[in-house]
Amino acid sequence: MSIRFIAALAAAILAWSATVAASAQEKVSIAALRFVSSSPIFIALDRGYFKEQGLEVEFKFFDAAQPIAVAVAAGDADFGITGLTGGFYNLAGKGALKIIAAQSREEPGYDFVAYLASKKAFDAGFTDPGKFPGKTIAITQTGSTFHYMLGMLSEKRGFKLTDVTLKPLQSIANVTAALKGEQVDGALLPANNAYAAEKAGFAKIIGWVHQETPWQLGALFAGTRVIEQRHAVVEKFVAAYLKACADYADAFLARDAAGKRVFGDKAEALIPIIQKYVQPKPSPEQVKASASYIDPKGRLLVKNIYEQIAWYQAQGMVARDVDAAKILDLSFVKDHLDPPKR
Repeated sequence: MSIRFIAALAAAILAWSATVAASAQEKVSIAALRFVSSSPIFIALDRGYFKEQGLEVEFKFFDAAQPIAVAVAAGDADFGITGLTGGFYNLAGKGALKIIAAQSREEPGYDFVAYLASKKAFDAGFTDPGKFPGKTIAITQTGSTFHYMLGMLSEKRGFKLTDVTLKPLQSIANVTAALKGEQVDGALLPANNAYAAEKAGFAKIIGWVHQETPWQLGALFAGTRVIEQRHAVVEKFVAAYLKACADYADAFLARDAAGKRVFGDKAEALIPIIQKYVQPKPSPEQVKASASYIDPKGRLLVKNIYEQIAWYQAQGMVARDVDAAKILDLSFVKDHLDPPKR
């Protein structure tokens, strides 16, 4: 047997082994937004954490939160990661979805969603979050996280939400365009988009949601059927996701003795990964500035989920029979925060 033949045989065996290994990967998909807040899934893919768990993950990107919930409920994606909306809660209430871990939340000291005024409105005196009454404000969709944030703000600042004219424009791109074209007086936008709008000169940041109303904005969720039929796959996905959450927290949530955020080598290592997926592509400084708080262990503020559902129900946007306890599967992550007393 010649050396050449043995080498060829070895190469063939290696190629076959690689093919078998690749075919053994479980294929899953996740619906997401191209925001910095989606960073853990980007990190998990780029650093091979999903692969370590035997998963081949496909990303499906959308322009707003509610279509992500629809995609998961319809079975077009196995997982979703985004903000929690009225539409999400209605779908989850019908048994299609379950929340399994935390994504970002509005935490004091971590910029995430900004209140913005158009330059014209700002020059005319719209300089404070308490001045929303009488204004026309762009949001993505009725029942969106932005809608809920304004609802919370109205309760805190003591004005009626009905005194604000809301203009649902379906996507962040459309909201930004309306703000730029001065078709609205203001808007709510994620930090990356807010900083870009202010830098371009057509809007002014007049405050941050975390300064007014901290809350559990986003979550990782899965189709109920996926949890029931592929439970082990969900466990593997969450394990990779939590590993990436820990990396993210190490890189972006550190503070010095004075409470100022600090970014070192770990952040510098992750920024190129995040830039690869986020649109519009942020600068390194924009990534740092818009890196919202994500619990390093994926723990939810559970009580706040109940509060959100109650608010949407009070507005007539979520059915009265939706029960928070039935749309939460807290078994995949340990020690969730602030569980409601029963």
